[in-house]
Amino acid sequence: MWGYTEAQIAGFGLSFGVGAFMLYMLFIIGQLAWESKAGKFGTFVIFLGLAFGMTGFVAKYLIQWFIESR
Repeated sequence: MWGYTEAQIAGFGLSFGVGAFMLYMLFIIGQLAWESKAGKFGTFVIFLGLAFGMTGFVAKYLIQWFIESR
């Protein structure tokens, strides 16, 4: 498709597509904290609980970048 291989399209979608979706999810989590009037600690707990799974995805790219840069 337009000169790109399937692997290139999948890599683009996995990096930028999922990254954009993660930013949107952070916006939704922030909106939930705002509407529930959670306060500082409550907002921290909401972000910790709902956004903790994203750290593995981000850590994978950081580890991969660190290994490839050596």
